[in-house]
Amino acid sequence: MFNLSYFSCRALILCFSQVQSVCNCVPSIPLSPFSPSSFVLHFSFYQLQNKKIHTNKKRWSYSDQTSVFSSSLVATSNSKVKDMALLELSYVNATLQLLKGELEGLNSSVEVYQNPQETANIPLIALGLKETKEVDFSTPFKDFILEHYNEDGNSFEDEIADLMDLRQACRTPGRSEAGVELLAKYTSHLPLMESRFFSPSRPNGIFFTWYDSFTGVPVCQQNLSLEKASILFNMAALYSQIGTRSNRQRMDGLEEAITSFQKAAGILNHLKETFTHTPSYDMSPAMLSMLIRLMLAQAQECLFEKTALPGIRNQFYSLMKMAQEAAKVSEIYDQVYQSMIQTPIKDNVPLFWSTTSQVKTNHYRSMAHYFVGSALLDHQLGPTDDEDQQEKTLSQVYDCFPEGRSPLDILKKKDERKHIGKAHIRRAIMGHEEALRIYGLCHNTHKLDVLQEILKASHQRSLNKYSENDSEEEFTDYSEAPDIISKTEHKAEMEVPATIKVKVTDFFQRLGPLSVFSAKQRWTAPRTVRLCPEDRDLGFTLKGESPVQVVSLDPLCPAAADGLNENDYIVAVGDTDCKWMGVSEVMRLLKDVNEEGMDIQVVSMMDSNPPMPTKSATFSGNLPKTYSMICLGYDDNIKNPATRKVSKKSSFLSWGLKNRLKSASTLSLPTADQSGALSRNKPRPAFPNTSSHNGSALH
Repeated sequence: MFNLSYFSCRALILCFSQVQSVCNCVPSIPLSPFSPSSFVLHFSFYQLQNKKIHTNKKRWSYSDQTSVFSSSLVATSNSKVKDMALLELSYVNATLQLLKGELEGLNSSVEVYQNPQETANIPLIALGLKETKEVDFSTPFKDFILEHYNEDGNSFEDEIADLMDLRQACRTPGRSEAGVELLAKYTSHLPLMESRFFSPSRPNGIFFTWYDSFTGVPVCQQNLSLEKASILFNMAALYSQIGTRSNRQRMDGLEEAITSFQKAAGILNHLKETFTHTPSYDMSPAMLSMLIRLMLAQAQECLFEKTALPGIRNQFYSLMKMAQEAAKVSEIYDQVYQSMIQTPIKDNVPLFWSTTSQVKTNHYRSMAHYFVGSALLDHQLGPTDDEDQQEKTLSQVYDCFPEGRSPLDILKKKDERKHIGKAHIRRAIMGHEEALRIYGLCHNTHKLDVLQEILKASHQRSLNKYSENDSEEEFTDYSEAPDIISKTEHKAEMEVPATIKVKVTDFFQRLGPLSVFSAKQRWTAPRTVRLCPEDRDLGFTLKGESPVQVVSLDPLCPAAADGLNENDYIVAVGDTDCKWMGVSEVMRLLKDVNEEGMDIQVVSMMDSNPPMPTKSATFSGNLPKTYSMICLGYDDNIKNPATRKVSKKSSFLSWGLKNRLKSASTLSLPTADQSGALSRNKPRPAFPNTSSHNGSALH
């Protein structure tokens, strides 16, 4: 299909990256050698993300216009103005409906996430990434460093640039473990950043804006709760995309898919339990519960495919086992479908998702009936067969038997066995016909011809089986086959990946130990004290690890006279910064004090009254049926005129690339190719001797 050389691929990537950088929509794609088909896949994926960004911006713009025209209707009494406002409002609402359908179509584009070599398996559903706006930490952080930590904010330009580059890279992570690790690194930096710069007593002017993954409604908050929750959601989305992309024609690919979907479910469950009041609807408890079920259903489907991949033995017990496994998959997808059609989830979930879940419910239920029918029709009870074992197996498959029949009647009587077997095949035929009917109701399913081909192949196989066992001489009996009890030997379980918490180095560790130098503590400006020893005695002792604290101060010593106080913290000795030094290291610096003396810099903790609680500013778009809390409008165009861009270092956009290196006869399944605000800490008389944070922190 595509005749692209490796070098022409790289040229196209460079061109695409430059265009995206100019548009400031999608960061550059990491360059690495890959095949033309892989290039097309990556190109389509980033095209999809780009379209979602533009669609969200349009919806946001038109929702603003809705507010304006609605206000005009209320404010004016002029009939002509009202008519004009009504006309404009109807146009805007119509456009919003079109954009909603466009966004639903983008969310239904599951073909982008599939493995390009996958042509024989039913497509799976992947979650799309939540979009966000850029955030400039430069001016707020520099101001806070100057005002709170009494240090030159400009000296931290590199650290601020590194943090901003890391966040920018997280907007378009790679669909791999390296991409998940990138998000985990940023997630681990968020508690450090919150402790350093987010004071409970003053706002910092930083707004985090994230778009709802399903509705495109923007939500804006000043605290980091939305940021943390959104990054976790994107980690789950990445795992779902990794699972969808896996090659399910190979055993290792199925293992990867199973693990990825279970990890996605685990992260979503962690998100549901940890962030219970997120203002974004895609992270509401009801929506997360549905997504967890969906991820587990797809993991169970992959477990079924793993069992069937080597081939299904055409034997009585093997067919009965696979029937119950297929019934289990059908049962879980039915639960997913039932949760998708509940209000208000059904108004926001793409129709393609609910249609696919309903199709799979019927498809796997039909497969279960086909397996039971084949076991009864093709494997009559012989003299060498274990009658008791077959009776036990059949009893475990049915919840209740047809009236007047027992397991032994069905097994021993040839007519009864054939009668029940054909009834199962009829249910399989009707189930696949229903699946094909539902498939045709959703226009987005027509993008996936492979799904229709698999359904048709399964339907035809059931028809062939029925015709093989049908006879014109027999009376037609339309009694219905009993339901099949679902059962599985390997149940999909939620799994929380270890990558949620990774060890990172604090970008701003030069400010000092986080347990002492945090946004919650108020400090005096560093002051200089002259140390002059008397009889080689400085007049005080030191305690603690880092930074050291002055204790047992002699009030008559020269240092006390020069302004040294009990419980002061030494932050510098001469020109040497000693915020991270322990007692022994500081004493080595002080032992060289001669009669002329030496200057040290100290800071004192300031007593503070509990501040007034700050409001959690949350803004959600004006579209209907949004899951939002306190609303506060925020104009993204009004910016601090003093805002300055930091000088950029080497970009973090290549992190994902660098970290990628770490990182009897048988039956077959039908395939397509068969032919809030924090409270202030109360003042403490002294800090603990040890610091809970050093240069590295585990979160």
